[in-house]
Amino acid sequence: MKVDKIFTDKCSGGTRNRPALTEMLRYVREGDTIICHSIDRLARDLQDLLHLVETLTDRGVGVRFIKEAMTFEGNASPMQTMILQVMGSFAQFERSLIKERQREGQQAARARGKLPGRRKSLSPEQITELKARVSAHEPKARIARDLGISRETLYAYLKAA
Repeated sequence: MKVDKIFTDKCSGGTRNRPALTEMLRYVREGDTIICHSIDRLARDLQDLLHLVETLTDRGVGVRFIKEAMTFEGNASPMQTMILQVMGSFAQFERSLIKERQREGQQAARARGKLPGRRKSLSPEQITELKARVSAHEPKARIARDLGISRETLYAYLKAA
Protein backbone atom coordinates (compact mmCIF):
# COMPACT_ATOMS: atom_id res chain seq x y z
CA MET A 1 0.00 0.00 0.00
CA LYS A 2 1.33 3.43 -0.96
CA VAL A 3 0.76 6.45 1.28
CA ASP A 4 -0.15 9.52 -0.78
CA LYS A 5 -0.52 12.09 1.95
CA ILE A 6 -0.31 12.29 5.74
CA PHE A 7 -2.77 14.45 7.67
CA THR A 8 -1.90 15.38 11.25
CA ASP A 9 -3.98 17.55 13.55
CA LYS A 10 -2.09 19.52 16.17
CA CYS A 11 -5.09 19.66 18.47
CA SER A 12 -7.03 17.20 20.58
CA GLY A 13 -9.14 14.54 18.94
CA GLY A 14 -11.85 15.65 21.33
CA THR A 15 -12.47 18.89 19.51
CA ARG A 16 -14.69 19.22 16.45
CA ASN A 17 -12.61 22.01 14.87
CA ARG A 18 -9.78 19.98 13.32
CA PRO A 19 -8.27 21.57 10.19
CA ALA A 20 -6.33 18.48 9.06
CA LEU A 21 -9.43 16.28 9.37
CA THR A 22 -11.41 18.77 7.29
CA GLU A 23 -8.62 18.86 4.69
CA MET A 24 -8.48 15.05 4.60
CA LEU A 25 -12.24 14.77 4.10
CA ARG A 26 -11.95 17.12 1.11
CA TYR A 27 -8.91 15.30 -0.27
CA VAL A 28 -10.02 11.65 -0.25
CA ARG A 29 -11.67 10.10 -3.29
CA GLU A 30 -13.49 6.86 -4.03
CA GLY A 31 -11.08 3.95 -3.82
CA ASP A 32 -8.82 5.65 -1.25
CA THR A 33 -8.20 4.14 2.17
CA ILE A 34 -7.65 6.20 5.29
CA ILE A 35 -5.23 4.60 7.72
CA CYS A 36 -5.67 5.74 11.30
CA HIS A 37 -3.56 4.61 14.27
CA SER A 38 -6.59 3.94 16.46
CA ILE A 39 -10.28 4.68 16.74
CA ASP A 40 -9.76 7.30 19.45
CA ARG A 41 -7.43 9.25 17.14
CA LEU A 42 -10.17 9.73 14.57
CA ALA A 43 -12.92 10.71 17.01
CA ARG A 44 -13.56 10.57 20.74
CA ASP A 45 -17.29 11.00 20.43
CA LEU A 46 -19.30 7.96 19.37
CA GLN A 47 -21.69 9.93 17.15
CA ASP A 48 -18.80 11.65 15.34
CA LEU A 49 -17.00 8.34 14.86
CA LEU A 50 -20.03 6.57 13.43
CA HIS A 51 -20.86 9.56 11.23
CA LEU A 52 -17.29 9.82 9.90
CA VAL A 53 -16.96 6.12 9.13
CA GLU A 54 -20.40 5.99 7.50
CA THR A 55 -19.78 9.15 5.45
CA LEU A 56 -16.42 7.89 4.24
CA THR A 57 -17.55 4.36 3.41
CA ASP A 58 -20.65 5.72 1.61
CA ARG A 59 -18.24 7.71 -0.59
CA GLY A 60 -16.29 4.53 -1.35
CA VAL A 61 -13.41 5.41 0.97
CA GLY A 62 -12.05 2.65 3.20
CA VAL A 63 -11.15 3.30 6.84
CA ARG A 64 -8.49 1.14 8.51
CA PHE A 65 -7.64 1.26 12.21
CA ILE A 66 -4.18 -0.18 12.91
CA LYS A 67 -4.41 -0.69 16.69
CA GLU A 68 -7.79 -2.41 16.55
CA ALA A 69 -6.92 -4.31 13.31
CA MET A 70 -10.23 -3.29 11.74
CA THR A 71 -11.06 -2.13 8.23
CA PHE A 72 -14.37 -0.66 7.03
CA GLU A 73 -15.11 -0.53 3.32
CA GLY A 74 -18.84 -0.03 3.07
CA ASN A 75 -19.75 -3.67 3.55
CA ALA A 76 -19.39 -3.81 7.32
CA SER A 77 -20.89 -6.86 8.95
CA PRO A 78 -23.22 -6.39 11.91
CA MET A 79 -20.39 -7.72 14.12
CA GLN A 80 -17.93 -5.09 12.80
CA THR A 81 -20.49 -2.35 13.33
CA MET A 82 -21.12 -3.51 16.90
CA ILE A 83 -17.37 -3.64 17.64
CA LEU A 84 -16.92 -0.13 16.20
CA GLN A 85 -19.74 1.12 18.43
CA VAL A 86 -18.27 -0.55 21.52
CA MET A 87 -14.75 0.74 20.82
CA GLY A 88 -16.14 4.20 20.08
CA SER A 89 -18.05 4.11 23.37
CA PHE A 90 -14.83 3.29 25.22
CA ALA A 91 -13.05 6.20 23.51
CA GLN A 92 -15.87 8.55 24.52
CA PHE A 93 -15.85 7.19 28.08
CA GLU A 94 -12.08 7.68 28.30
CA ARG A 95 -12.46 11.28 27.08
CA SER A 96 -15.09 11.91 29.78
CA LEU A 97 -12.78 10.50 32.48
CA ILE A 98 -9.91 12.70 31.30
CA LYS A 99 -12.13 15.81 31.42
CA GLU A 100 -13.40 14.87 34.89
CA ARG A 101 -9.87 14.33 36.28
CA GLN A 102 -8.76 17.59 34.71
CA ARG A 103 -11.65 19.48 36.33
CA GLU A 104 -10.96 17.86 39.72
CA GLY A 105 -7.27 18.75 39.47
CA GLN A 106 -8.08 22.37 38.67
CA GLN A 107 -10.52 22.59 41.59
CA ALA A 108 -7.93 21.10 43.96
CA ALA A 109 -5.31 23.56 42.72
CA ARG A 110 -7.68 26.50 43.27
CA ALA A 111 -8.42 25.21 46.79
CA ARG A 112 -4.66 25.26 47.47
CA GLY A 113 -4.50 28.85 46.20
CA LYS A 114 -2.83 28.03 42.89
CA LEU A 115 -3.92 30.18 39.99
CA PRO A 116 -4.56 28.58 36.61
CA GLY A 117 -2.19 29.27 33.75
CA ARG A 118 1.51 29.88 33.47
CA ARG A 119 3.51 31.95 35.89
CA LYS A 120 4.52 35.38 34.70
CA SER A 121 7.98 35.42 33.16
CA LEU A 122 8.92 38.66 34.89
CA SER A 123 8.42 40.03 38.37
CA PRO A 124 6.85 43.48 38.83
CA GLU A 125 10.35 44.89 39.48
CA GLN A 126 11.64 43.41 36.22
CA ILE A 127 8.68 44.88 34.33
CA THR A 128 9.52 48.31 35.76
CA GLU A 129 13.16 47.80 34.70
CA LEU A 130 12.04 46.73 31.22
CA LYS A 131 9.93 49.88 30.77
CA ALA A 132 12.73 52.12 32.01
CA ARG A 133 15.28 50.57 29.65
CA VAL A 134 12.89 50.83 26.69
CA SER A 135 12.26 54.50 27.58
CA ALA A 136 16.05 54.99 27.58
CA HIS A 137 16.06 53.68 23.96
CA GLU A 138 18.13 50.62 24.79
CA PRO A 139 17.90 47.92 22.08
CA LYS A 140 14.94 45.66 22.78
CA ALA A 141 16.84 42.54 21.74
CA ARG A 142 19.48 43.22 24.42
CA ILE A 143 16.83 43.93 27.07
CA ALA A 144 15.04 40.67 26.23
CA ARG A 145 18.30 38.70 26.32
CA ASP A 146 19.31 40.24 29.67
CA LEU A 147 15.91 39.40 31.18
CA GLY A 148 15.89 35.88 29.73
CA ILE A 149 12.74 36.35 27.64
CA SER A 150 12.01 36.42 23.93
CA ARG A 151 11.47 39.67 22.06
CA GLU A 152 7.85 38.59 21.49
CA THR A 153 7.37 38.33 25.26
CA LEU A 154 9.01 41.74 25.72
CA TYR A 155 6.57 43.26 23.21
CA ALA A 156 3.66 41.54 24.96
CA TYR A 157 4.68 43.17 28.26
CA LEU A 158 4.96 46.56 26.55
CA LYS A 159 1.56 46.13 24.92
CA ALA A 160 -0.04 45.15 28.25
CA ALA A 161 1.38 48.25 29.94
